[in-house]
Amino acid sequence: MIGYVTLGVEDVGRARAFYDALFTVTGAKRLMEFGEVLGGFTMWGTGMGQPSVVITKPFDQKAPHPGNGNMVALVMDTRARVDAMHAKALELGGSCEGPPGIRPPEEMGFYAAYFRDPDGNKLCTFNVGASS
Repeated sequence: MIGYVTLGVEDVGRARAFYDALFTVTGAKRLMEFGEVLGGFTMWGTGMGQPSVVITKPFDQKAPHPGNGNMVALVMDTRARVDAMHAKALELGGSCEGPPGIRPPEEMGFYAAYFRDPDGNKLCTFNVGASS
């Protein structure tokens, strides 16, 4: 159902470097990139037609700001990959919003970690059901 999620950023170069490095954990790569005329629109994913993440300067030319309650959740195939994404985000200058671990109710098996990118956008990486 989701095609792509767009995150507003202040510094396109910094955001590209952050997400290029972050997505090495998942195998996603840059699928599309436009210059400043289109706000630096840059898309990462595992293939066209698959859910993707986009960064860009806001279309209205105003400063970007994360919404309260907005979050992008990225599904991982293992708990180890959840851990790796969270660690990579922090290594790249992101901030922790919740370390990796099981979230209640435990029987659901929802294993997640939360972080913010350097622009303050909140992301979650999660795995449901797998124990490794």
